[in-house]
Amino acid sequence: MAAPLSAAKTLAALKAEGLTVHEHAGWKSHNRDSATGRAFGPVIGVLIHHTAGHGDKELCYRGRPDLPGPLCHSWLGKTDGLWMIGHGRANHAGAVDLDVLDALRAETRLPHDDQANADGNDCLYGLEIENLGNGKDPYPDAQYRQAVLWAAALCRAHGWSEKSVAGHKEAQPGKIDPSFDMDDFRADVRKQLAAVSTKPGPVKPTPTKPGTGTASKPRVDLSRLVTAAKTDPGARQGHVTYMAGTNLTEAALVKLGYLAEAFAGDGSFGSTTVAAYAKWQRHLGYTGTDANGIPGKVSLGKLGEQSHLFTVVA
Repeated sequence: MAAPLSAAKTLAALKAEGLTVHEHAGWKSHNRDSATGRAFGPVIGVLIHHTAGHGDKELCYRGRPDLPGPLCHSWLGKTDGLWMIGHGRANHAGAVDLDVLDALRAETRLPHDDQANADGNDCLYGLEIENLGNGKDPYPDAQYRQAVLWAAALCRAHGWSEKSVAGHKEAQPGKIDPSFDMDDFRADVRKQLAAVSTKPGPVKPTPTKPGTGTASKPRVDLSRLVTAAKTDPGARQGHVTYMAGTNLTEAALVKLGYLAEAFAGDGSFGSTTVAAYAKWQRHLGYTGTDANGIPGKVSLGKLGEQSHLFTVVA
């Protein structure tokens, strides 16, 4: 636990990590402290979000009728760079799992978020990353890299490790943001924190294979996807077993022409998705029970590679 950084120290930490920082007018005094009667801090970690939209910097600053701004401390655009939005208490985390907060505080493995019994706005810095969050909208390498630097800068300033970093989907039940893999993100933060020096300079994207953007790709867990493919078709309408992985798989099937877009994006690996995946398997040369619409490591890996949308973890 630590006192929140001052506005000046926040700027210094971010710039020292190599970030170019833009300042929204009024950000240094833009917070929810007075309105709620609750001061921001002590702080215990950082929370990563996607905005579920595009061009939403001003929305994150002013908020919505039902949720006043600021909606984050920093906003990170696809091409507009990193902007300071607020300083102090912000409406970004909402009701989160106390066990997750305790794990962030102790820097231990995050438990499953099955409760919403604590206020994350009290103690977490928040970054909103401009992205639709549908598994189809890519995170440019430079944008993803800036997100890593943002998290590393705050962790470094407080003496935290990457274990003080969480995704909104790991803290609040029902949330799906951000739509990339948080274990990969924390690993990248850990590498950044291990850097001996952090001289200010231009942000450089992590090297990737040309045209693929591997560093910013989300991962699909094969075992969880197989469970979804076996469970969802026979479950009640709208049942969801593995939303993120299913949406990514469906997006890839749509992109390659094996599934109509109207049947994608609901998070359920239903019978139509099973049939589409079976077509993909037959395209790869599988027959009989090997083309039953249940994903396998090889076929799923090739789907991710050819669509450029995800990688696979077994």
